[in-house]
Amino acid sequence: MISVYKQLGKQITSAIVLMLLPALALAQSDIVYRSPETVEGAITTSVEQAKSLFDKGVKFIDVRNPRLYTKKHIPGAHHLDFKEVFTEQALASVADRDEPVVIYCSGVRCSRSSRASAMAASWGFSRVHYFRGGIVDWKNAGYPVEAGEYSKASY
Repeated sequence: MISVYKQLGKQITSAIVLMLLPALALAQSDIVYRSPETVEGAITTSVEQAKSLFDKGVKFIDVRNPRLYTKKHIPGAHHLDFKEVFTEQALASVADRDEPVVIYCSGVRCSRSSRASAMAASWGFSRVHYFRGGIVDWKNAGYPVEAGEYSKASY
């Protein structure tokens, strides 16, 4: 008889958990990732500052995935996908350690540019600009974007 009550208790517990899952999912959907405002060793850069650096010919590094880069990117940006090819050697093939670079991704809801900026600074790149707002802020400001393929050979 006791085992029947134990089994019934397990079924009731399971039913309660199943009823609560939608509420938990809804509560979790309100939690939105926000990239850090600063990165140690990097200069947090606003969209206006990024545009000024762009106008001066500073190199931009897009660390988003290939699909997003191909869809739209800042003109002339070098594509170094954070998860696939962003390495010390790949970055060094694009920029010298003492020259400024602007690293960006998809904006404040993306962690790639903050992580890439921290890594670049740790590798000795001394003028890393962490463009937290990324392509989202750039496009919203009305600045130019371009579409196009990337070449893995350039890595």
